Amino acid sequence: MPRPKHCRRICGMPARTYFKPAGVPMSALEEVVLELDEMEALRLADLEGFYHEEAAERMKVSRPTFGRIIETARRKVAEALVAGKALRIEGGAVAMEILKVVRVFRCSDCSHSWELPYGGGRPAECPACKSRNIHRAEEDRGPRFGGRGGPGMGRGGRGFGRGCPRS
Repeated sequence: MPRPKHCRRICGMPARTYFKPAGVPMSALEEVVLELDEMEALRLADLEGFYHEEAAERMKVSRPTFGRIIETARRKVAEALVAGKALRIEGGAVAMEILKVVRVFRCSDCSHSWELPYGGGRPAECPACKSRNIHRAEEDRGPRFGGRGGPGMGRGGRGFGRGCPRS
């Protein structure tokens, strides 16, 4: 009998929880169930670009456990895509954790900083001086691709090239 799963941390519920091939009636589809922790692992590793170690820390699991979660998630998504199955996202031993609910902006002209909630769009101007020369504060940015040694970089700071997967 396997050990029960420990609770894994996720950032939030996905906006959509069901995906199906176009033009195929629901009654004719088989389903693949992607658990919420698997969806979170895909988001962290493939969308946000975190290395497995940092993604594992965010989910409060070990690095080997994260590796198993992401491997299972990728296999399920591939099965749904290749075999033309529906993908349903639900379940799993998870706990919601709101990691980031605001974005921080800074004015380049007057150095004023302010926060805005996610989902509100980019501000048009600085609330203090009305300048349009604004940007996201550096400390507010997530992982970025490019630069020496960041995600997406191979040995010696060289990029992986066109279309080459990370290994």
